[in-house]
Amino acid sequence: MFTRFVVHKNDDDSGRRQGLFQALADLESEGRLQGHHQDVYMELRDWFRHHLKQPSSFARAARPHAKKVALSWFKDSAVEHIRQMRRMSALLAEHDVPVDVLKTKRPGYIVYEDEHQVAAEPFSDTPT
Repeated sequence: MFTRFVVHKNDDDSGRRQGLFQALADLESEGRLQGHHQDVYMELRDWFRHHLKQPSSFARAARPHAKKVALSWFKDSAVEHIRQMRRMSALLAEHDVPVDVLKTKRPGYIVYEDEHQVAAEPFSDTPT
């Protein structure tokens, strides 16, 4: 089983619902994260920078400017990563940004994989 955390706003690149990293970055750039909330965001951002690799590919096509349509999903074994995502969800909820947790056994055509996550171009029936 794979897990993905999303908000209701669509991502410009993928056209699918935005993930929590981008949603929190948007709040920060809008100046909506202040004081303790800013500290929590920075702590979470730094934790993921140290504990989660950035996928090397977000598209099946080898073209240099191929549209990045793959979505990142956590593997069930990424327990600590999922716990940290729940903290991100709570931070977004405090700013009235609802978060949905998607689960699937079929994330799509996998274009990247490591021990904690996959990036996959979704199938037509993959929840996004």
